[in-house]
Amino acid sequence: MPIKRVLHWQPNAGTSVNSQILNEVSQCVESINGVKKGRLKATITFYKPNLRADQTLQAEFPRDFLGISLPEQPNKYYLIIRGQRIVLEADSSILVVMEKLQSYKSKMALNFEGIQYQLGDFQLKVGKVVPHNSESLRGILMEVEYLPISSIEKTRQVMEEFLDIWREIVSKKSLAGQFMNIEPNYAEYGLSDQYTSQHTAVQYATMVAPLIATVHQPQPIRN
Repeated sequence: MPIKRVLHWQPNAGTSVNSQILNEVSQCVESINGVKKGRLKATITFYKPNLRADQTLQAEFPRDFLGISLPEQPNKYYLIIRGQRIVLEADSSILVVMEKLQSYKSKMALNFEGIQYQLGDFQLKVGKVVPHNSESLRGILMEVEYLPISSIEKTRQVMEEFLDIWREIVSKKSLAGQFMNIEPNYAEYGLSDQYTSQHTAVQYATMVAPLIATVHQPQPIRN
């Protein structure tokens, strides 16, 4: 499977994300001859245990976990228990089982909605992060996918070089922020050097964690 890096937009202190930044970033991709290949959508759901009145069960359940659906794996669902560094790949029918068991409740969901671009051996996916059933912009994410090789170590240099070029292109827009990439320690999740969709799910879990904390916070007024 092709290697991916998931980046998030980090606004400068005292600023926030807005639709103008997203438009400028999309223009950057098109300025380097990125060809549109369609739209995409991923969903990240935050679950908490449904303990009801019986608090004695609290120690038996993970405090929370994330569920992630990825467009490239429509029949799969990924569960990430961040506290124990566990990632599981399940059939998408697990959502029906979870609904029937009612052991966990969905507390919030975030959608990553964007456009996919082809750029030689790379694919770029740029889009917004919004709460489910809302258009309130909470973040900007970008996937950078290198198609020829599936080894993380073998592609590290070429990926870093591409990201350096990309950041330089974006910096010319003089936007109030920059794209950040926090590469997780995949070994902590029991993942190998050969890239899989589980690696992607772990990256999404890492990127959206700060956004989940802000979903219910008031957002500053944007011009």
